[in-house]
Amino acid sequence: MTNNAEIQSVKNRFGVIGNAPALNYALSIAVQVAPTDLTVLITGESGSGKESFSKIIHALSSRKHGPFIAINCGAIPEGTIDSELFGHVKGSFTGAIDDRKGYFETTNTGTIFLDEIAELPIGTQARLLRVLENGEFIPVGSSKVKKTDVRVVAATNVKLLEAVERGKFREDLYYRLNTVPIYVPPLRERGYDIDLLFRKFSYDFAEKNHIQPVELTESATQLLMSFRFPGNIRQLKNIAEQITILETDRLVSAEVLAKYLPREQVSGLPALLKGMNGGNDGGISERDLLYKVLFDMRKDMTDLKKLVLSLMQGGQINPETMKQHSELFNGIHTDESVSLVPQTMYGPVASPFQSYQPVDEGGFIKIDDIQDDRNNVEDISHETQEDSFSLEKQEKEMIIKALKKNGFKRKYAASDLGISERTLYRKIKQYDIEDE
Repeated sequence: MTNNAEIQSVKNRFGVIGNAPALNYALSIAVQVAPTDLTVLITGESGSGKESFSKIIHALSSRKHGPFIAINCGAIPEGTIDSELFGHVKGSFTGAIDDRKGYFETTNTGTIFLDEIAELPIGTQARLLRVLENGEFIPVGSSKVKKTDVRVVAATNVKLLEAVERGKFREDLYYRLNTVPIYVPPLRERGYDIDLLFRKFSYDFAEKNHIQPVELTESATQLLMSFRFPGNIRQLKNIAEQITILETDRLVSAEVLAKYLPREQVSGLPALLKGMNGGNDGGISERDLLYKVLFDMRKDMTDLKKLVLSLMQGGQINPETMKQHSELFNGIHTDESVSLVPQTMYGPVASPFQSYQPVDEGGFIKIDDIQDDRNNVEDISHETQEDSFSLEKQEKEMIIKALKKNGFKRKYAASDLGISERTLYRKIKQYDIEDE
């Protein structure tokens, strides 16, 4: 296992900032696998630094003197990606006026980094699988097999197994790529690394532009560390550079920092729902969210009424039970003749609650002559089931809307809903939603 001294040496050499355990573990795996020729699959969110890991692996391998090239598979049009990767011969398609070597040929004896590997077309995936298995490929329009000695490091910000289930990614290619997996943690999981990186970015930018770097107050640092950073390191760098160039005061407070943080992403809670403009854009509207809040409030009130009713029907209000649920009665005012909390809970001091009345023969609390009527006792036992059905119906409708909006892609639907993909998958099963 790689020791701490080796990891620190790698950090110093490649300018890696941070000491988060998850980051250190990822680096240790990269250092261990680098001297081999094993295929590596790097997973992690966009902007978390996956390409940096590919460069570390190449630089620490026996191929370090060979070529290294990084390819963004999602940035190359589907019609030309085979030509880009494997080359083509003259006349193989319109515009092919000469033979052209592909990246797998030009990076022979080196390393090729395939970012956003999930964006590869199915046909290209089959070609890539052949390269990984026996180092062979055929240029577009040719019948001649060529050989290459290239190490492949792939990366993705999506869950490939789910893509396999949807038929968007070849299962055999997934297992061939996933020989050694490396997970790069998102910035929000790296704790104090956020503060270290902010200082680094501010200092580097200030030095380049001959100005003084900024510093954060303690409250500003806490605010920065509570930020979700969906854009990860890229987003943090942009924020640090904006503040460094735009703010005249070199000591930045939390109030000033808040101006540079998108409001809906300030806390570590799930992101707010998109499409809340009230329009008919297929998103989850502000009205839907308001309904959900109201239903939640109604459920809380129903639970409170159930508690009070059960105590009344039991013939007494148990002081111990009231102590356990006393927070439910904060701010609740009743008629002066009615008391829900025994006076003994608060001692002899004056209290807005008077002691409760004796229990009558029917087992009900006798309030007064006017209210001593069984018809005045509201039966709310049916509300619990209705509330449950209403909430489940609203939740199911919101999930269906999010799925339809995002073409039934669970990752993006889960992001819109502010929940994890695992939770969304469970909800789809629970409500028997057809996942097209």
